[in-house]
Amino acid sequence: MNRAPLAAVALVLLVAAGCGRVESDRVDSDLAERRIKVVTTIGMITDIVENIGGGRVEVEGLMGPGIDPHVYKASEGDVIRLADADLVFYNGLHLEAKLAEVFERMQGRVRTEAVTAGIPPERLLAPPGFSGAYDPHVWFDVTLWMRAAERVRDVLIAIDPSHARQYRRNGETYLRDLAALHRYVRSRTSQIPPRRRVIITAHDAFNYFGRAYGFEVRGLQGISTATEAGTGDVQELARFIVERRIPTLFVESSVSPRMVSAVREAVRSRGFDVEIGGTLHSDAMGEPGTPAGTYLGMVRHNVDAIATGLEGGDDGH
Repeated sequence: MNRAPLAAVALVLLVAAGCGRVESDRVDSDLAERRIKVVTTIGMITDIVENIGGGRVEVEGLMGPGIDPHVYKASEGDVIRLADADLVFYNGLHLEAKLAEVFERMQGRVRTEAVTAGIPPERLLAPPGFSGAYDPHVWFDVTLWMRAAERVRDVLIAIDPSHARQYRRNGETYLRDLAALHRYVRSRTSQIPPRRRVIITAHDAFNYFGRAYGFEVRGLQGISTATEAGTGDVQELARFIVERRIPTLFVESSVSPRMVSAVREAVRSRGFDVEIGGTLHSDAMGEPGTPAGTYLGMVRHNVDAIATGLEGGDDGH
């Protein structure tokens, strides 16, 4: 067994943990002369940093399209990239649960910031089955994701104040785009009859969306995909779909469609048919260069897919 790579990671972690602590208001004098090296976790955060940081940042995202952050484990290369960064932005609220130990060790050398830290606790959802923690999927309420963007802007200004005007200008532009997106979501979802506003997916990622835009949300798995669904969960959800005559359910790009297909078969065995209305992007954006490869495009894709799947058809099947 080649122990060299493992030894290298252990050394990185040791150095990261042993160096002097990074004060929250520390400003590196050399940052004004070079690009800031930023590492992000999920693509939605990468999108914020790229938009607000502009040419002042060099961004590396750890989790690309189709990656599930709930179960993601840092590779040796990830740990090295994290240790070499000036700044790390992550979601927090236990979304990147398996990276928590790495972030804790990095705190000694690299500034780590949760983009959700600026969201008031009263605006967070605390599902009873999620071990007393908050639901981390805040990006599906666009107004909450605006708070995340403000957090990124403020942190960049704090560590690189000589370019504060640029960050504020970029932030204003991005926040205007987010406000327009919020209006689009409200307009598009208003076309769906109230009785049809039920979103059924593989896991409970859309509760913030449901609260913000008036939908009932049901997920086969819990808030985290680390929770396995059983046969009883499949049958219970199938019963709900038949009773409510729900026309459409959705698969997710970062979650296996296997269990959703099992729900559909269970519904059929009860004499009803439910369509799969397309793929929603829940915990990861689409491929770069595609419409869903940005946060704005991802949300529009989801809303259009939801509206197309739910707004028409015959309730009686």
